[in-house]
Amino acid sequence: MEMDLFSATFDSNKTAPLADRMRPRTIDEFIGQEEILGPGKLLRRAIEADRVSSLILYGPPGTGKTSLAQVIANKTTSHFVRINAVSSGVKEIREILEKAQERLHHYTQKTLVFCDEVHRFNKGQQDVLLPPIERGIITFIGATTENPYFEINSALLSRSTIFRLSLLSDQEIRIGLEKALEDKERGLGNYRTEIYPEAFQHWIDHAAGDLRRALNALELAVLTTSPQTSIRKIDLETAKESIQERHFRFDKGGDNHYDIISAMIKSMRGSDPDAALYWLAVLLESGEDPRFIMRRILVHASEDVGLADPTAMLQAHAAANALEWVGLPEARIPMAQAVLAISTAPKSNSVVMAIDQAMEHVRKTKVGPVPSHLRDAHYPGAKNFGHGSQYLYPHSYPGNWVKQDYLPEEAKGIKFYESSGKGTDKNRGKP
Repeated sequence: MEMDLFSATFDSNKTAPLADRMRPRTIDEFIGQEEILGPGKLLRRAIEADRVSSLILYGPPGTGKTSLAQVIANKTTSHFVRINAVSSGVKEIREILEKAQERLHHYTQKTLVFCDEVHRFNKGQQDVLLPPIERGIITFIGATTENPYFEINSALLSRSTIFRLSLLSDQEIRIGLEKALEDKERGLGNYRTEIYPEAFQHWIDHAAGDLRRALNALELAVLTTSPQTSIRKIDLETAKESIQERHFRFDKGGDNHYDIISAMIKSMRGSDPDAALYWLAVLLESGEDPRFIMRRILVHASEDVGLADPTAMLQAHAAANALEWVGLPEARIPMAQAVLAISTAPKSNSVVMAIDQAMEHVRKTKVGPVPSHLRDAHYPGAKNFGHGSQYLYPHSYPGNWVKQDYLPEEAKGIKFYESSGKGTDKNRGKP
């Protein structure tokens, strides 16, 4: 069923939640996202000129994706329609598109279709939108918390401009809370309240960049606090009760999952033990699979430290073994030890560079036969073919080394391993 956007969703009635009532009505009321909505920015110019083209708004919850759609809805002369990614089937979408074509033909009015949670669209739903977008019958706005490059098909992406919304800063969260407290029409301005500074800061800290979360906590605290001599006093304890747990922005199936593990890996590689421990703690507190974390620790003990300090790999393996034997929470300690061992060790990527170059060479060139002197001479009849007959046993020579060819003729002289000269990654191999 076609529905005018925000006729129901953005209810300014006092029964609506505070976060809903305080949605911006104009671009000047919008809080945050200066990198895409600041003066002179492309998206701001397009909104002000009512020239918005198809776009995807991508960002975490509470950063203003739907609010931005409301601002566009209030500004545009296009007919605004909202569809639901879960409940709007292909048949309903086709009906909306048919009406959009009639509207354009008879009244020269374009239709702007908004879809929240667009990543929940299946391929059929996405595909049916492509022709009308291509022909200019509709302008499409999709909002998603998921990485659109993973969740939205390439054809729809190619017809849309992607804008990424960021978490709000502490100051922006504070501005949003203060506006809600002052606004007598839509906010809590008709309540006489006194918010203790530490209570305010608690909401800001625990909102984690999500203004909706902070506003929900503010509203709950104000409405459930009895006035004392006509003033509702909100102390730290009340603030804690209204937003009890610090919000972790973490999705095991989304790109945030990979962003955090990437941050831990890069902190280890960059020799910052405190940052590496911070991201490890975020992963553990967020409920990430500890084996997933441990696999990355194992890889980077070799990739980023390798021969510069081979004991880093031993520490990583010991931590992995401890995880299997004792599990969490105790395994957090050996896991942290492995992370610290990697972070504080001398760094060398000679191992990964060597194997990657070797594999690239093997993929692109002819693989030569094993030289006769290196072939297995133990099976019956091998010596009859001369296998191993000219092999020089290194331990029979001074320094346990003797000059000898180990590569086939096709790869003779090639060099994959280069010592980094860091830690123990030097003076290896032949004397």
